[in-house]
Amino acid sequence: MTKLKSGIVGLIGLISFLYLINPGLGVFEFIPDMIPFIGNLDEGAASFLLLSALAYFGVDLQNVFGTKLKKKN
Repeated sequence: MTKLKSGIVGLIGLISFLYLINPGLGVFEFIPDMIPFIGNLDEGAASFLLLSALAYFGVDLQNVFGTKLKKKN
């Protein structure tokens, strides 16, 4: 079961990465970018899925910009 879950998470991460690098040059998009306010929601969702997949595999990106989340005690 764990290998299946890791495979699914890896596949989701790979698909979202490919969607973000945009190999189709904007031909294939779920929501066209020219629609105001909601045009970039698909890229935002793909970014979230990619970051979530990376976090699942242990890649910690919380300190990339020099800020760290504070834990409450």
